[in-house]
Parts: sequence; structure tokens; C-alpha cells
Amino acid sequence: MVDHEVDTPAGTAVVDADTVDRRGVDGVLARVRAGAGELTGALRRVAEHVLSDPEAAARATIVELAERSGTSPATITRFCRAMGFDGYADLRLGIASETGRARSAGWTVDIGREIQPGDPLERVLGQIIAADTRAMHDTAALLDLVEVERAAVAIAGAARVNIFGASGSALVGEEMQFSLHRIGVAAWAWSDVHEGLASAALLGTGDVALGISHTGQTRETIEMLAEAGSRGATTVALTGFPRSPLAELADIVLLTASQATTFRPDALSARHPQLVVLDLLYIAVAQRTHDRAHAAFRRTAQAVDGHKAAKGAS
Repeated sequence: MVDHEVDTPAGTAVVDADTVDRRGVDGVLARVRAGAGELTGALRRVAEHVLSDPEAAARATIVELAERSGTSPATITRFCRAMGFDGYADLRLGIASETGRARSAGWTVDIGREIQPGDPLERVLGQIIAADTRAMHDTAALLDLVEVERAAVAIAGAARVNIFGASGSALVGEEMQFSLHRIGVAAWAWSDVHEGLASAALLGTGDVALGISHTGQTRETIEMLAEAGSRGATTVALTGFPRSPLAELADIVLLTASQATTFRPDALSARHPQLVVLDLLYIAVAQRTHDRAHAAFRRTAQAVDGHKAAKGAS
């Protein structure tokens, strides 16, 4: 099976053929969204044009797409390779398949439309649901379940799990820490870089460190994950960018997609997909520690049961 060369800002990389085959035609637009920020020049113009009107791109010939994007047929061919396709016909098939599913599922709301002050809440709700649905679908297409499995096995066998994140990512990390703690996994969430670095320095072989950053460029999170890795811990990155600094230093990379809109930037629109991936990871850990997790969850539930409001209380 032949590997594929991929053009990147740093040069030409090689994508394993098995990875390309595993992707198939699903999630091509998710891959374009995730990779557009890493493309430059003519390749980026092609990506932006495809994302601006996927249905038109799926109908266009290679010459038409080149003319509309201000590039050349040779650039379109390079773009196809960068997206993991052998040729333009495969790319068109992938886009057409995905836009067809979106249309049949009702995801064709103009999620990029500017929301006006006078828009009814019904319209606003439709915008939010459409954006989140597309982001979830794209995340499912991007996510490598083999990597999720590796992360779950590592966490299930870890003596200690550290979770690092800043700002909004810290909130997501705290949610994961709480979930793991309820099933008996020794987990800590750190957002302060000083405290996080001190904790990371105490990790070792057999421990796990999870860094969360949509851009993968948050310096504090990178520093904390790097410190944990230098001490022998298995490092996991949850990010939207596979070639980001955070992803590059991690042993395991879990990818999420986002659907930015005029009312929510990337960082906010990535929140729900991040939670979905972490929920999947949490359940995978619970499956692999079933007896311990079940007992721990039962005990923790009983411990707080007395603080629930009594039925019939006024």
C-alpha cells in the first residue's frame, strides 16, 4: 500500500496509507476546516473556497474549481493529496457525500449568517443547534478511536492522572477530573501553571497527563504537558489542530472539530465536542475498570445521596 505525500507550510510530509484508507470519504470538510489554518498561499485559497460553498465545489470540474479559487489544476491536485485523496474525483465524491448527508439531516441552516438583534429566538436556536450538530459530526469523523483506546488503557492503569488546561479548557478539564474521580481514578485538574508544573514534576512512568487546548498553542498547557512527559508520564493532547505544538509533544492525540459562527469563536464552539470526546474517554476507562468503577460510583453516589432534596419537600 502506497503512502501519500502531504504539502504543509513546513514542507512535504507523508501520511500513512492505512490512515488515509481509514478516513475514507467521511469527514472531508472536517479535515479541510481542521487543516485550513496550517495551509498557506494557493492551497489555503482552495480550502477557503471549498468551505465557502461545498455543494458548488462538489459539482465543479477541476478546471472550474481552479478558476474560482484563483489557482491552477496542479494546485487542486496538491490540495487533494493534502486532504488524503488520490485525486480530484475522490475529493468531489467525499464532499458530495457529506453535503448530501447534511442536507438530509437538516444541517443546511446558514450557520455563518450574522445574528441580528431583532432575530427571533427560534431562529437563534436553529443556528446554535445546526452549528453544534455539525461540530459533533465533524469531530466523529476526525476522531481516531484507536487513539481513544490507547488513552483509555493508559488512564485505566495509571496511578495518577493530571489534567492541564487554561481558561475555558480548564472548565472542560475539571469536568473530566470529576468524572474520573467518581469511578475511583486518582485525577487532578490544574489551571495554574505554577501548581501544574509542580504536580507534573512528581509524575513518572505509569502516570498520565492530559493537556486540553483547542488551538494547541496555549503556552502554559504546553509547558505543563512537556514537564509531565519529561518525567516519563504518558502524555495525551485534546486539540483541534494535529500539527500544533501541543499535539507534536504528546504521545496520544485526540482531535476535535469546531464550527465557528459570528456569535461564537472557535474556542467556545469547541467546548461541546471536547466534552463529547472526554465523555467517550471516561466511559472507555470505566469499561476497562468495570468492577472498581462500579463500586466506586455506587459509594460516591451513596455519600452525597443525603444532600438531595427529599421528595415532597416544600
